[in-house]
Amino acid sequence: MSQETVTAEAPRERPLWDPYVAGFFLGLVLLGTYLVFGRGLGASGALARITARLVDVVAPAWVEGNGHLGGYFAKGAKWWDDWLVFELIGVVLGGVFAGLTAGRFGWKVEGGPRVSSRTRLIAAFGGGAIVGVGARLAQGCTSGQALSGGATLALGSWAFMFSVFGGAYALAWFVRRLWT
Repeated sequence: MSQETVTAEAPRERPLWDPYVAGFFLGLVLLGTYLVFGRGLGASGALARITARLVDVVAPAWVEGNGHLGGYFAKGAKWWDDWLVFELIGVVLGGVFAGLTAGRFGWKVEGGPRVSSRTRLIAAFGGGAIVGVGARLAQGCTSGQALSGGATLALGSWAFMFSVFGGAYALAWFVRRLWT
């Protein structure tokens, strides 16, 4: 009787979308938001509304006395009155749908060979917090700047994006050893 060696092949990951095709469809979505809603895409406004609602649940008196968060409920407005809340929900659901249909849905932490999962998560959450604070201080997020501002040829948006990419390119030299 001969012994057979059974080897299990690792599942092959499906390829990602072509970035030019994805960019084309993102441009169509952006055009649609201008045509239907009269304004572009962005996420920080939705996050501010959701945060205001969560704070309202925990400390309603504090929200009423707070000029910034209280403004989201002025004149009987509800936290879901802004379509950006539904845009943000759609982004999350669309990401889940895309991951499921591409066979790539799952939980994993990606990082370079010299970056532990813990370090990667700390850096991601820390960087996200800094970007979130910056978006609120600037009264807009990078998606709003790059997509909506760039599409309208706003000079400040183009200057911002060149600065973002230039800064990232300059920083990449210092952290490249972590990812290779």
